Amino acid sequence: MRKSISIIFVLVLALSACNSSGVEVMSRYGNTIDDFEVTNQNEETFTKADMEGKVWLLDFIFTNCATVCPPMTANMTQVVNELEDKGIEDYGVLSFSVDPKTDSPEVLTDYLSYYDVPESTEWQMVTGYDYDFIRNFAENNFKTIVAPPPEGSNQVTHGISFYLIDQNGKIIKDYAGVDTGDTEFALDDIVSDVETLVEEGPE
Repeated sequence: MRKSISIIFVLVLALSACNSSGVEVMSRYGNTIDDFEVTNQNEETFTKADMEGKVWLLDFIFTNCATVCPPMTANMTQVVNELEDKGIEDYGVLSFSVDPKTDSPEVLTDYLSYYDVPESTEWQMVTGYDYDFIRNFAENNFKTIVAPPPEGSNQVTHGISFYLIDQNGKIIKDYAGVDTGDTEFALDDIVSDVETLVEEGPE
């Protein structure tokens, strides 16, 4: 009897160790990102299938943003530079414009050129859809809001999180894209989680 209990205990410890070795999926996620077809800053088609086999960091921004988007993009640039310094490959960044009417591929290219992004980084800035698409895509996949500008303004309301997506398109967790209230931009955590997923692969 004692031997059986000991074996069970060892198995539980082993399973716990396996579960804790990867990046834990947040309870509100674990869903797989919906299919999509968009246009990137190079005027090329980009789809969910193009994400396969890589770890991705995803966010929602727009180039006319007067508040959170510039610091979000600056913070994401810090992430990719840290990953570059560590020699981490097989990951990418995917930024969806929440103002696709304004953000043409040319505008997105110009926007990203202001940031010190390593040449080897795959950073897809995407547009080429309507407002209804991006609102539903953000809400259905990431449980976040995209709302039109109030009257007399051109500022779209949107979430400020970065989202971690594994090699199979599963949404793993989110992070604050900027410091806000009691929540800080967790550079080290993001870099560590991307590195772990790249090295260990999806569950």
